[in-house]
Amino acid sequence: MKASWDIFCSVVDNYGDIGVTWRLARQLVAEHQCVVRLWVDDLRAFEKICPQIDVELARQYQDGVEVRHWPAAWQAEAAADVVIAAFACQLPHAYMDAMADRERAPLWLNLDYLSAEDWVSGCHGLPSVKFRGVQKYFFFPGFQAGTGGLLREAGLLEQRHDFQRNRQAQLDFLQGLGVSPAADARLISLFAYENAGLASWLDVLAADAQPTHLLVPEGRILGDVQRWLGAEPLTVGSLRVRQALTIQVLPFVRQEDYDRLLWCCAFNAVRGEDSFVRAQWAGRPMLWHIYRQDEDIHLDKLEAFLSLYTRALSPGAKAAVLALWRAWNTEAPMADSWKNLLQHWPEVTKHTEQWCLEQGLQADLAAALVQFYLNWNQH
Repeated sequence: MKASWDIFCSVVDNYGDIGVTWRLARQLVAEHQCVVRLWVDDLRAFEKICPQIDVELARQYQDGVEVRHWPAAWQAEAAADVVIAAFACQLPHAYMDAMADRERAPLWLNLDYLSAEDWVSGCHGLPSVKFRGVQKYFFFPGFQAGTGGLLREAGLLEQRHDFQRNRQAQLDFLQGLGVSPAADARLISLFAYENAGLASWLDVLAADAQPTHLLVPEGRILGDVQRWLGAEPLTVGSLRVRQALTIQVLPFVRQEDYDRLLWCCAFNAVRGEDSFVRAQWAGRPMLWHIYRQDEDIHLDKLEAFLSLYTRALSPGAKAAVLALWRAWNTEAPMADSWKNLLQHWPEVTKHTEQWCLEQGLQADLAAALVQFYLNWNQH
C-alpha cells in the first residue's frame, strides 16, 4: 500500500514556503507514487505560482496532489503515514492528537530551511521533540553529503541543457512573455526584496557599452526600480529604456516557466529559497538576496554558502563574486563590484555550470525524504 503524506505549509514569505512545498508535493506524487495532501493556509499566494488553483475551494486536486486549505478552525482529519511540518510551522493541536491516536505513529519531520552552515549535517536526521510518544525529526536540505540535498526533478538538468542549446526555443518562450530582446543584449532576471543598493547597479548597467535587457517579475523590488526610473507607475508589461538599459516588468508565472526564464538569462538575481535553488540548476552566474533576519544572522548563512560556492574559483574571480554578493546583501553601492565581476565573466560562467553538475550528483530532496521514511519504517 502506498504511503500517505501530509505536508503543512504556512505561507510566511509569500512564495518561498509554498514554492518549495508545492514542488516537493508534486515530485513525491510523480516520481515516488506517494499519496500527498498539501495543506496551505494562504491559497492566494499559491495561486500566483499555480494559476489553476481555485482559491475558494477547501479541497481540490492539482497535478495529482490533493490541495487542502488549512483553515484557522481545524476540522478533524486522520493523520498520514508521514507528516511534514515545513519550515517549523506549528501543526494544529487536534491533528497532533490524531497522530498520537494512530495504531502506528507516523513519521513526523520538520523540513527546515536550507543552509550551508557546518552544523547542518550534524543535526540532519536527529530526533527533536516528542508529542504523546510521537517523535519528530529534523530534516535539513543542504549542499553537502550528510544533508537532505536539494529539490531536483528527474531529468531537470537534461531538460535545461537541451533548452539552453536551442536558441529558437528560448526566443519562442520569451516571445510568449512579450519579451523581444535585442540580439546583442545581456539578459538579466531580477527577483529580489527591497534593496537600496539597486540604483547603483542600474546606473552602471545603463552606462555600459553592452546593452542589458532586465526582466523584473512583479514583486517587492518594483518600488526601487520605479524610484530609479522616476517615471509613471510600473505595471506588468511596462517597458522602459534608459541609455543601454531596457527594463521590462513580467507577470508572475508558474514555476515551470520561471525555470525557463532563468535558463534564458545570462545572469539571475534571485531571492529566498525556492528561486535560489532554481537559479543554481540554471547553471548561470547568479546573485542571491538572502531573507533578512534579526541581528544579521542571515549574513552568517550567506557567508557559509559563499565559502562553498566560491572555493573552486581563482582568487580574482572569487573576490569579485564575494564583493558583489556582500554589497547586494548589505545594500552597499554595486558599481565597482559589478564591473569587477564582468572582468571574470568567462571563469564565473564556467564555474556556475560546474557547480550545478556537482550538486546534481547528490540525491535530491524528495528521494532523500522517501529513503528516510523507508529506513525508519523498517525499525
